[in-house]
Amino acid sequence: MTLAVTDGKLTRVKNRKRAVDRATTRSLIARLNRDAQKIAWRFGLRYRSIEAERANVKNRYGICYEDGVIKIRLRHAVTGKPLLYSSLVSTLCHELAHLRHFNHGVRFRAFNMELLEFAREQGIYRPGRRPALAAAAPRREPPQPRANRENRRALGEQRPVQLSLF
Repeated sequence: MTLAVTDGKLTRVKNRKRAVDRATTRSLIARLNRDAQKIAWRFGLRYRSIEAERANVKNRYGICYEDGVIKIRLRHAVTGKPLLYSSLVSTLCHELAHLRHFNHGVRFRAFNMELLEFAREQGIYRPGRRPALAAAAPRREPPQPRANRENRRALGEQRPVQLSLF
């Protein structure tokens, strides 16, 4: 609620922006929960809950606690806009992988990739496409290495001869 002055009277006005933010948060968490259930069921993982991270947390995208609570940051740290859903699913898979491997070792990374691949196959994880302008740009051929003296001789090339004018 926000206070506003109208015609000299102090009245309470419902903050619509905050209501929209709460609705967006609820819908994102509900969607993440549905997708997490599919992924967790497939891999035999158990988590307690998936929750939105506090708004003032800006140094991480997600965290997984030992008791199975997973918190995911839903908004961009600077703009406050909701993150892309593919980023949220990537974070979700990362945190779900911590339920099996509570570290960032080789087995954790391999399991995280398994989770992401399953999510991709199910249509849950769809990383962004390149912008149309970047896709339409002509591809340049990589620069060819300059031929050194030995390569030129092996190919039978002659060394350029300088012309003498006089």
